[in-house]
Amino acid sequence: MKVETPECKVCRKSDKIFSRKLGVCYKCIIERPSEAIEITHQLHEMSRKKYGLPPAVPRDDDGIRCGFCSNDCKIPLGGLGYCGLVKNDKGRINRLAGTIEKGLLQWYYDPNPTNCVAAFVCPAGTGCGYPNYANKQGPEYGYSNLAVFYGACNFDCLYCQNYQYRQMPQKLNHLISSRELAEKINNKVSCICYFGGDPSPQMPHAIKTAQIALNKARENKQIFRVCFETNGGMKWPLMKKAAELAFNSGGCIKIDLKCFDENLNIALCGVSNKQTFENFKKLGEMVAERPKIPFLIGSTLLVPGYVDVDEVKKIAQFIKDINPNIPYSLLGFFPHYYMNDLPLTSKNHAKRCLEIAKNVIGLKRVKIGNEHLLSDIKY
Repeated sequence: MKVETPECKVCRKSDKIFSRKLGVCYKCIIERPSEAIEITHQLHEMSRKKYGLPPAVPRDDDGIRCGFCSNDCKIPLGGLGYCGLVKNDKGRINRLAGTIEKGLLQWYYDPNPTNCVAAFVCPAGTGCGYPNYANKQGPEYGYSNLAVFYGACNFDCLYCQNYQYRQMPQKLNHLISSRELAEKINNKVSCICYFGGDPSPQMPHAIKTAQIALNKARENKQIFRVCFETNGGMKWPLMKKAAELAFNSGGCIKIDLKCFDENLNIALCGVSNKQTFENFKKLGEMVAERPKIPFLIGSTLLVPGYVDVDEVKKIAQFIKDINPNIPYSLLGFFPHYYMNDLPLTSKNHAKRCLEIAKNVIGLKRVKIGNEHLLSDIKY
């Protein structure tokens, strides 16, 4: 019996790595975006329907604007925003979570140094900034990070490594106020890191929690840093407040630069990445003001067949043009969620991207993260 080889639904070719579930290859997304994105949107729509989320960013002419993130949802009467946490309730915005009093999240103590994209350069992992911003001259063994896993996102990545956050808005049973969350910080917690999901849809909650925690730390003469790990898609005024908290506390902003090409980001993650790159560039202006403690870190997940050398080269050049000292972490991919038919990132793939970013483009601090996920498969 003849075994059928998966083909890209646009170019009808099969001699390349691509996700059969996504249906289209990298080349077609770049060169024939209108056709390719129409196909990828079908998978986004299907995957979001399962969790009761809008199939696309609401654009109702008579809807109410949310204003928190780059999606700029205009929510129809009775409808939800793209993140699932904002509702048009009889013509008024009703935030189901993400306010000072209601954060939809899970939290836990993560021993330092943690497995985060900034660990190779941050105070918790290296002791940089000691004694003002770090408790030790090396890794902060004996201390913890308060890890805050927010239960919503303004992106819709089809390879999401934490896709379980999508189940949280349906239950709304993980609500906690900013003050209650800040009370989880004890004298052995040296930093807080917001991720998810993404903090973008719940920034007022994250910012207020950080402010309360920092005031408490100052009273106790305790080192305490604020960090955000995000897709960078929040509106600039919110990003600016987050940046000030991170900058002044010795913390950092970690932005996942998923793709360089906007159409590729739309295909894989459902929405545009323009705001992400605009925010990253603005934050880059602050890097030189705190050179000894890295403030801004970029990361990219090396998705086989889609985020390859060409994408990494463009992202690395973008970073270098801002400041070549900005750390950049290249992350190994694990098959997950709706793109679980792709292979692990190969060692060859990761090494090529590292070589490009470091030795060709000229970034000074580049690291391959999640090395344990890399495979010996040649592609």
